[in-house]
Amino acid sequence: MEIQNEKVQLHIEKAKKGNQISFNFLLDTFWNDVYRYQLSKIKNDNDAEDITIRTFSKAFDKIHTFNTTYKFKTWLIAISKNVYIDFLRKKNSRILLDTSKEQEEAASRIIDNEPSAESKIITEQNLAKLLRDIKKLKPKYQEVIHLRFFQELSYKEISDKTGEPINNVKIKLLRAKKLLAEIIKKP
Repeated sequence: MEIQNEKVQLHIEKAKKGNQISFNFLLDTFWNDVYRYQLSKIKNDNDAEDITIRTFSKAFDKIHTFNTTYKFKTWLIAISKNVYIDFLRKKNSRILLDTSKEQEEAASRIIDNEPSAESKIITEQNLAKLLRDIKKLKPKYQEVIHLRFFQELSYKEISDKTGEPINNVKIKLLRAKKLLAEIIKKP
């Protein structure tokens, strides 16, 4: 048993109470660990990203069950292993994943404190440069940015339109905003 870094532990406790900034912190802090783990197993960038998104979606949905005396990264990797196994099963059987009502309700409790720093950056850029920058993102990230910020759809509407579970949409949008902010900040 290892004790969490105090900052991580504080954000875990805040995330358990629905704090969006803490969810963002945990996503940013542990994204690369989970992504690299999946990439080492799957050897496919898109599938590794999708599994990582699903991992965080499940973790945030069940964060209230996390025991803070253990390492958060280890817990995430365990979830990621299970998501990977599910991915392989679905890939072999071609069965689509449906989000249960309970998962949708839990995901809807994640608060989206707009505007975030990334949102402010997005709105301050001129449209032509912004569109060029958005085109640098992978198509799946372009789509959620377009649906959320240009068509102004809710998470539920994006979920319905894309056929993805609502919590996957939220994680994908968080990741898209982070990547877009990094592109915008480049000289």
